[in-house]
Amino acid sequence: MSEAISAALRRAVRERAKHCCEYCLMPDSEMLYPHEPDHIIAVKHRGKTESRNLAYACFERNRAKGSDISSLDPATNALTSLFNPRQQIWGNHFRFNGPVIEPRTAEGRVTVLLLNINSPRRVATRYNLIREGKYPIP
Repeated sequence: MSEAISAALRRAVRERAKHCCEYCLMPDSEMLYPHEPDHIIAVKHRGKTESRNLAYACFERNRAKGSDISSLDPATNALTSLFNPRQQIWGNHFRFNGPVIEPRTAEGRVTVLLLNINSPRRVATRYNLIREGKYPIP
């Protein structure tokens, strides 16, 4: 079981992420379930409950990621680390094609696949939010 995350640390993680999921960029104001701090390196893999190991994640991305830290790249079948928002720049690994988030790198490919970033429902939600000007395209 992971250590409790203090209210102050939760606020700091949320504010650093500008209230958006650091994996799919979905604003927390547009979701039914609240976003939450995600251990980038899970406690079971000796990750610490500290700011530099926490990302702000929407409920769906956090549940899809679980304690995973890597996956097999669908293009090469090589074991590849997931995108790490504390060490990597989102735009270097992903880009938008309309409401679809496309990977640019191996880390992007495994993250898009494992976290199910382009589920049909999420793409439809992104499409509507983009049209309404409520989705933060970098």
